Amino acid sequence: MEKLVDDAFQELLDSYLASNHRKKVDIITKAFNFARQAHAGVKRLSGEPYIMHPISVAMIASKEMGLGSTSICAALLHDVVEDTDYTVEDLENLFGSKIASIVDGLTKISGGIFGEKASAQAENFKKLLLTMSDDIRVILIKICDRLHNMRTLASQPANKQYKIAGETLYIYAPLANRLGLNKIKTELEDLSFKYEHPEQYDHIVNILAETQAMRQSLFAEFTAPIKATLNELGVDYEIKARIKSPYSIWHKMQTKHVSFEQIYDILAVRIIFKPKKRDQEVNECFNIYVAISKLYTSHPDRLRDWLSHPKANGYQALHVTLMSHLGQWIEVQIRSDRMDELAEQGFAAHWRYKDEDTTASEQIIDDDSDIELNKWLLTIKEILDDPQPDAMDFLDSIKLNLFASEIFVFTPKGEIKTMPANCTALDFAFSIHTFLGSHCIGAKVNHKLVPLSHKLNSGDQVEILTSNSQHVKQSWIDFVSTAKARNKIQAILRREAREQQKKGEKILSEFLRQNGMELSTIIVKVLCDIHDTDSHEQLFTDIGNGTITLDNQEIKTINAAIEGKPQGKSWKKYVPFIGKKKDKGTAPNQDYIIVDKNFNKKKPVYITDQNIQQFIFPKCCHAIPGDDALGFIDHNNHIVIHKRSCHIANKLKASYGNRILDIKWDMHQQHTFTASIVITGIDRMGMIKDIANIISDQMNINITKVLLTVNDDNIFEGTIDLRVHDLDDLKAIIKELKSIPGMQDAKQKL
Repeated sequence: MEKLVDDAFQELLDSYLASNHRKKVDIITKAFNFARQAHAGVKRLSGEPYIMHPISVAMIASKEMGLGSTSICAALLHDVVEDTDYTVEDLENLFGSKIASIVDGLTKISGGIFGEKASAQAENFKKLLLTMSDDIRVILIKICDRLHNMRTLASQPANKQYKIAGETLYIYAPLANRLGLNKIKTELEDLSFKYEHPEQYDHIVNILAETQAMRQSLFAEFTAPIKATLNELGVDYEIKARIKSPYSIWHKMQTKHVSFEQIYDILAVRIIFKPKKRDQEVNECFNIYVAISKLYTSHPDRLRDWLSHPKANGYQALHVTLMSHLGQWIEVQIRSDRMDELAEQGFAAHWRYKDEDTTASEQIIDDDSDIELNKWLLTIKEILDDPQPDAMDFLDSIKLNLFASEIFVFTPKGEIKTMPANCTALDFAFSIHTFLGSHCIGAKVNHKLVPLSHKLNSGDQVEILTSNSQHVKQSWIDFVSTAKARNKIQAILRREAREQQKKGEKILSEFLRQNGMELSTIIVKVLCDIHDTDSHEQLFTDIGNGTITLDNQEIKTINAAIEGKPQGKSWKKYVPFIGKKKDKGTAPNQDYIIVDKNFNKKKPVYITDQNIQQFIFPKCCHAIPGDDALGFIDHNNHIVIHKRSCHIANKLKASYGNRILDIKWDMHQQHTFTASIVITGIDRMGMIKDIANIISDQMNINITKVLLTVNDDNIFEGTIDLRVHDLDDLKAIIKELKSIPGMQDAKQKL
């Protein structure tokens, strides 16, 4: 074991010495020896010495992110404060304030981002973002830590795998993407996919392996003329094949409702060149584009210029889609060696820290692309100023800023503004100033009057129109798409709601006083039930804005309820109100499984024909036997079953990971379940009859609902709800439906 550790550390040193960083081997060795001694005798679940984890994290920081000695030392020491008796002050005395500060930031967000309670989750995520904005190396090392945890996830029980994979896909992969860490982002996505949907992952990996020879042949034939042309031009280049990742393929299959064979961009070609003059690299990109577009026909709508206006994460390249001689569209990505390094290592490729070269000090930003990062961090800080009270809403707000393609719009004075794709005129207004957004009544886009909800396109010139009489409306939430706009709107609405609540509480207190009563939790609970409101806050708001008026009937009902003689409704018992929402999706059932303190969350929970009624199946995803599923322990300690790919489950895995359970099916076709199939095709006489014959007559399956629409081009699309025993039934039906003449596609609805 000692040799294993020594060899791993030597590999780390070799990686660092091969970099361009100033060679501070002594402090790295000192950090390693200190961490080794601090973690002595401790092992990971895999059985290897614990020190192998910090070494691996430091190796990722050095080799895969290109970070220097400060980051490597912080990575080696990142678990010392949390797992041993050493303090941040000890590290500061031994290694200096900067390393200690980064380790302190990592310690604050250790143990995964999220804890047991919603408030703790939101607070911990705030810590992550705050420390990230203080020193970006905190989040970079945290991503290194998460990547190594994902690479070694096999040693964890299944419920932990779902929690960690879900959290990774929901937060860490988007963070890596936003920071330009494309290679790491792709690996995080693929590893999450592998653990959440192992069968589908293996299926796609196998198809990629089976079709590899065909792609290699296509790549060789397609690039041969390109190589000849670039050689003639005297370009110093290399050409690589980029294969779409398994997760990206699966995600596109799910969202676009297409099969593997229908995804045309599995293969892309990457041309990476070394410019003759660094300040001419953009022109050289276009020269290469002109040269290869003479060889192949280019797609008129698929030219992507990320040269003049790089993506927000710093990515630069020119993308063009060309038609091969075999009749296939192939995307070609043209970028310089500098752009390629930036695409792989993101902003980390640009950052240089003074303390790596001279003396310890704050990080410096010496590249224009980092301006975009600062803009993003500023937006994050604005969100943190008034975060959502609910952890899942808070995460949603942050995620709006993580995954977003960019468009470029102009102000009336011609200034260019970068905005997320699908943003509206109202988003643009809030991006400029909160006052402008909150008083916006419309906009002029390219000198034409448009409503607040108008979606902007790249190149639009936008002038915001305002009125002092305009006020923020709840409906605005439904069409804004940026985190900043949504959070500002919600903050204003919450502020106004608090004012209404105070007014309503005052009105209610005065009303009760006049009738010889005092405000209490029992009375509030009675009134909530009378008026069917979900919380005391909503009750006070409704009273404050006049939606609810109070009269003698309320007094009679309150008195009757307190005396144990409820009127109108059968209240069994009034308990102090604690503000939880009613679970409207399920009826009370005394037979549900109760998860108590002795319940073993690490063991899989088996759903059988005998116990299936003891679980809750929400309507969001309709999990059926055979689906990749998980269990979630709700606030009543009941087990709710979701598909692992369900959008609600994705949030639960990220927000409430400690309540996730591994679910196994042990069903024998004694029950039927509602499932939905999405179909598309070319309409003709008798199409519905053929569909019904296969499902009802041939396969003896009961159809419960059919919804089909046909457009002007005679293309139909729709959904079929039916009752099946399990996923195998559904797959068999889908296979038969695809054989119908004119049927283009059939697949399970997500």
